[in-house]
Amino acid sequence: MGFILIDKPAGITSFGVIARLRKITGIKKIGHAGTLDPFATGLLIVAISREATRKIDQYVKLDKEYEALIDLSEITDTYDKDGKTIFEYKGEPIKKKKIKKVLKSFVGKQKQVPPMFSAKKIGGKKLYELARKGQEIERQANDIEIYNIKILKHKWPLAKIRVKVSSGTYIRSLAYDIGRNLGTGGYLKELRRIQIGKFGVKKAYKIEKINKDNWQKHLLKNV
Repeated sequence: MGFILIDKPAGITSFGVIARLRKITGIKKIGHAGTLDPFATGLLIVAISREATRKIDQYVKLDKEYEALIDLSEITDTYDKDGKTIFEYKGEPIKKKKIKKVLKSFVGKQKQVPPMFSAKKIGGKKLYELARKGQEIERQANDIEIYNIKILKHKWPLAKIRVKVSSGTYIRSLAYDIGRNLGTGGYLKELRRIQIGKFGVKKAYKIEKINKDNWQKHLLKNV
């Protein structure tokens, strides 16, 4: 069949989007090119049919761009809004100039340790499954690259950023690392994926707008 660009809403898992599309299309073999957390929104590239899912890896490996809202006054155990607070910063507000300087320091190739609350598999088990049992294991750092990062809005303790990254980059870990470098803590309050390779969220469809009568009209051509 082909591919559909979906603008995932908050409150549903990426697999939940797949499940809905299976009901709509009547096709079981459906996959996506990169998970978004339930609280996150934005672009999912969805492959529909066995032939399309065989090509999905080429889209998983594409660079991605996000807009993220970071709270720089706390740390949560999941590095995002759904976790428990484990640290609160009680110091003076940090000025925008200092935040911009720290953001700039993250541009370039680097190593990043995946968060425990992630879908990454180690020893056949997903890290978040171990984390929910209270287990923490050593994780090997991945090679990633942050191409650019800039602050869009700042009203302490919140900072909204736009960041373009290589595949395999965890924005929750980036939020935590930014907070750590500032000495304040940091967690991801909102996340929206706006770009995967050449594909933008502006051309994506809301899942509630897709039905049995129109889904084939939304298939991408010449992909």
